[in-house]
Amino acid sequence: MENVSKSQIGGWGFAGLVGVAFLVWLVFAVATDPGRMLQTVVAGIMRGCIYALLALGWVLIYKCSGVLNLAMGELTLIGGYVCWQFNTVFFNLFNGSAEVYGQAKAVVGTIGGELIGVLANPEAFTALPGFPFTVMGPFLLALLATLIIGLILGVLTERVFLDKMIGEPILAVIMVTVGLSFFFNGIVKFIWATNLRPFSPTVFTPGSGLDLLGVVQIEPVYLVAFPVVLVLLLIFMTFFQRTRWGLSMQATADDEMAALSLGVSARFVYAAAWSIAFMAAGVAGTMMSHVEGGVSGRVAFYGLLVLPAVVLGGLNSIPGAVVGGVSIGVMEMLCSVYLSQVRIGNVAVLADVSDWGPLVFMAVFLLYKPFGLWGWERIERV
Repeated sequence: MENVSKSQIGGWGFAGLVGVAFLVWLVFAVATDPGRMLQTVVAGIMRGCIYALLALGWVLIYKCSGVLNLAMGELTLIGGYVCWQFNTVFFNLFNGSAEVYGQAKAVVGTIGGELIGVLANPEAFTALPGFPFTVMGPFLLALLATLIIGLILGVLTERVFLDKMIGEPILAVIMVTVGLSFFFNGIVKFIWATNLRPFSPTVFTPGSGLDLLGVVQIEPVYLVAFPVVLVLLLIFMTFFQRTRWGLSMQATADDEMAALSLGVSARFVYAAAWSIAFMAAGVAGTMMSHVEGGVSGRVAFYGLLVLPAVVLGGLNSIPGAVVGGVSIGVMEMLCSVYLSQVRIGNVAVLADVSDWGPLVFMAVFLLYKPFGLWGWERIERV
C-alpha cells in the first residue's frame, strides 16, 4: 500500500506541475496579446458546443447499453452528406422557376406548413451581413430533413444489426459497431465517393460574421450553430430528465434486468438511443462541414476526435459531455493557434498538434481519472 500511495502522490504531483506550467503560460499569453487569446477562447467555445452535441451521442448509447459506439465518425459523415444532398435539392426546388416554386408553396400551405413556406421564401428575410437568406431557407429545411433521416436510420440500425445483440457480451456489441463503421463508410463512398462537396450556394460567408468590440470576430456558421446546438442540448436533457421515455432510458442504463422486470422495453430504449445519436451526429456533421468548407471524409474524423471530451466529462454523464465538449474545443483552438506555431529552424514540429493533442490529453487524463469528472465509479468484486 505504501508503494501505491507514493506512486499516486508522484503522479498527482506531476499533473500539478503541468497544470501550474499551463497557468503560467496562459497568463503570459493573455498579457502579451489579450485580443488574440480572447478570440481563440471564444472560437473554441463555439466549436466545443458542436463537439458537445457529438459527445451526447457517445454518452447516450453508452448510458443505455454500456457500449462504445465506434461508428460515431461515420454517423457524423452520413449526416453531413445527407444535409448537403437535401440542401441542393431544396435550393433547386425553391429557387427554380416561379411555377415550380408556386406549386411547392401551395402544397406546403395545404398541409399546414406555413412556417416552412416562409422559411423557403427568399423574400421573407431581411438581408443581414454574413447571412445570405436567399439560401438560408433551403438549408434549414435540409437540416430538418437530416434530423428526420437520422431518426429513421437510427431505428433501422438498431432493428437490423443490434436487436439480436441484447444480452450478448459487451465486447461482441462493440465489434458490431466496428463493422457498422466500415459498412456505413462503404455506403458513403458508393453514393458520394467522399469527395469534397461544398454547400453551393454558400450558406455562411466566411469573414462576414459578428464583430464584438472590434476584438472578437464570430464566424456566421458559429452564430447559427451555437444557438441550434444549445436548443438541441436543452431538448435532449429535458427529455432525459422530465419525460417517461427519458426516465425509462436512464433506468435501463442503471440496471437493465430490473428495468425489464418493471416493463421497460429494452428494444425501444436502444432504438431511441441510436436515433438520437444519429440526429445529434447529423447536425454536428453538417455544422463541421461548413467549418471545413464542405463535406468530405475528414468530417468523420471529428466523430472520433470528440472521444476525449466524452472521457473528460464521464462516459455516462450528459452534463459532462457538454463540459467536456467545450473544454476540448477550447483546447484544440489553443493548440492550433499557439502550439502549432512552434518551430525548430524552418520545421513546424507541432504543425498537426490540434489533431492529436486532445488524444494525448485523453491518454494522460485516463491515468489519473479513469471514470472522468462526473462518470460513475463502479467497483466490481472478482
